[in-house]
Amino acid sequence: MRSLWQSLPADVRRAVVLVCAADAVVGAAFGALTVGAGLPLWLPVALSLAVFAGAAQFLFVGVIAAGGTPLSAVAAGLLVNARLVPLGLAVGDLLGPGWLRRLAGAHLLVDETVAFTLAQGTAGARRAAYWTCGAALFVCWNLGVLAGAFGGALAPDTADLGLDAAFPAVLLALVLPTLADGATRRAALVGAVIAVATALVLPAGVPVLLALLGVLAALPGRRPPQTTQGGFP
Repeated sequence: MRSLWQSLPADVRRAVVLVCAADAVVGAAFGALTVGAGLPLWLPVALSLAVFAGAAQFLFVGVIAAGGTPLSAVAAGLLVNARLVPLGLAVGDLLGPGWLRRLAGAHLLVDETVAFTLAQGTAGARRAAYWTCGAALFVCWNLGVLAGAFGGALAPDTADLGLDAAFPAVLLALVLPTLADGATRRAALVGAVIAVATALVLPAGVPVLLALLGVLAALPGRRPPQTTQGGFP
């Protein structure tokens, strides 16, 4: 792993370090928020080790903290993580042979890892970026979550910290960068309307799942076939 790290250009290594530091901070927030929501200390740690997907973890704990069932929380997390399927196809050839190696590589598949990987010019550089960035992010994220969970457990009264509002705030921050696209804005608006309209009549967690129907608003409309003068295509 050290040789892979040293094979990366210095600017890439600096960028990976900065991203890892930022992920550690977000991981600490996740650990503190989870414990502050009244959930056991082991839960954020176990989720981070077994799932290793920040957005899905925030959504899972947010649904549970709001009173939703574990089934609805898992379903919401799986749907959020479905975006990783095409990313996996883009980097699958870099994982190498052997089921154990591919399983470990698939576990390290996150947005930041794929972004660094695809930015490299050669197959060797992409492979080095994938494994070094993925492993570094996994370590830093989990250390951050562990520190945040212990910090949240030591807080005298986490309710005074306003942690109940932090989950929606973090999820909103994750969504905001994608709203530059018009189709994404339509999907988000329709999904928000559905979630708000059903929140008062359905169990917690179900409105989040129904909000995914907003994706239909982002689908391109079918255009009529163009014809030339005289009515022929």
